Amino acid sequence: LKLHHGATEAEAKQELLDSLSNIPYGEVVEVEQELIEEGLPEEEVLKLCDAHSAVLHGNVDLSAARDIPPGHPVDVIIQENKALRTVTNEITRLITSLPRLSAEEMPEFKLKLRTLFNQLMDADKHYARKEYLLFPYLEQTGITGPPKVMWGKHDEIRELLKGSQEILETEGLSVEELLSAAEIILYPAVNGVAEMTIKEEEILLPMMMDALSDADWYEIQKQSPEIGFCLYDPPHEWKPETEKEAEKIASHADDKIKLPSGTFSNEELVAMLNTLPVDITFVDRNDKVKYFSQGSERIFQRNRAILNRDVRNCHPPASAHIVDKIIEDFRTGKQSRAPFWIRMGEKFIHIEYFAMRD
Repeated sequence: LKLHHGATEAEAKQELLDSLSNIPYGEVVEVEQELIEEGLPEEEVLKLCDAHSAVLHGNVDLSAARDIPPGHPVDVIIQENKALRTVTNEITRLITSLPRLSAEEMPEFKLKLRTLFNQLMDADKHYARKEYLLFPYLEQTGITGPPKVMWGKHDEIRELLKGSQEILETEGLSVEELLSAAEIILYPAVNGVAEMTIKEEEILLPMMMDALSDADWYEIQKQSPEIGFCLYDPPHEWKPETEKEAEKIASHADDKIKLPSGTFSNEELVAMLNTLPVDITFVDRNDKVKYFSQGSERIFQRNRAILNRDVRNCHPPASAHIVDKIIEDFRTGKQSRAPFWIRMGEKFIHIEYFAMRD
């Protein structure tokens, strides 16, 4: 409340450190919930969110958090956070070197930054899994305020990332203009992503580990691939012991996929698609990657981290305009196929996009 009434962050932090050595993470959430219930608008808590985080960072007691098995949804989020921090650190390092850059070096520098911000856009899937899979379970326990506050921060970060991409696509930016843009939008975007990883690991995840059962986490696990992963493809699929037995029984049930001209089991369809001597990628009506084949001799490497990613972000920034043109031509009906060749090392590769219509 002192922060709300105008006290500086330094003053509040020092008072906190003087009075309390550790704060159980559950109490941090209770305080936010109580402030909202007492009438402090959620928008106001949102404004103070980063200040709260800075005050509490490193002083939250995580001893109640349980050990996390590999592949568990919490483990996946932590691994994604590591990948996100690697990208944010690299962006910060690059921007720090900007004042020493010559005008001739700017185009290559901007391309590197655009590529990194392209990767950072994957945070959208990370946040979407929290919003649609984690927060509903938290709200069932009566904690409704903090998820709304965190969702608000997600949306702020999304807007900053989109704005950063737009700036980096601007032609003819000078070093000075990019430095100004970095202060206004690039740094806030990067810091927002990095600080969110701290909020998750110090408050949200430990609390949810206490609140959710293995059955809840398994439901989250099963639905996660539909939304997609962020810069990380989980090598393990966690299952609670009780579910492993249930799955053995379920695996013998009729799982036929019925098509107009025949039927497949799930395993047969996967095997057939992976045996075809081509790479296949399916993009849905919202321009999101939904499937890719996994043949033994792939031309383009893919992992499940691209699932539910905008297809434009799966290509280098230099070729994004080509993908945009293909999508536009398919949507307007101007074209239904887009074939072309590229060279990769000693190979010429034939690529063809097909519009699928109903």
